[in-house]
This record gives sequence, structure tokens and C-alpha cells, in this order.
Amino acid sequence: MKKAKIVEGMGKLSKLPKSTCKECLEAFISTIGSALRQNKNVVLTGFGTFSVMKRKSRSGINPSTGKKMLIPAKKVPKFKAGKALKAIVK
Repeated sequence: MKKAKIVEGMGKLSKLPKSTCKECLEAFISTIGSALRQNKNVVLTGFGTFSVMKRKSRSGINPSTGKKMLIPAKKVPKFKAGKALKAIVK
């Protein structure tokens, strides 16, 4: 599902204009991004937890050349689904 479909669904459920729903969704994404940038967890009870995970550097193989290379350490976003979300998916 793409962002436009999510905004459309939000508009139908909330009976708000799509423009308002789009602003709300973008604010939500921006707020979560800002918190993760500061290494803070975002906990939405029943939905899930957004956090930052640190990956260690590791060795890999360049697929185009076949040579070994070092993949540097980095931070990546992580999401763990909550109980309510897991129950909906079942």
C-alpha cells in the first residue's frame, strides 16, 4: 500500500479532507524520524515500537567484481510489532 492509499483510507475513516490527512501522516513520519535520529525509541502501545539498531561492520563480496570488501558499521531503523497488531494480522 502506498502513501496515497493510506491518506485516502484515513480520510474515509476520519471524514477529514485528504489534505489534512496527508499533513497528519507526514507530521507523524517526520516526528518518528526525528526521534530515531536522536536515538530515542518510539513506543505506540498496541501497534509497535520503532527503534534504532546498530549493525557491526562485516565482510562481504562485491557482486559485480567478486572481490571481498568491508561493509561499514551503520545505524538502521527497526520496527517490532505489538500484540494488537500481531492479532490483527493473524
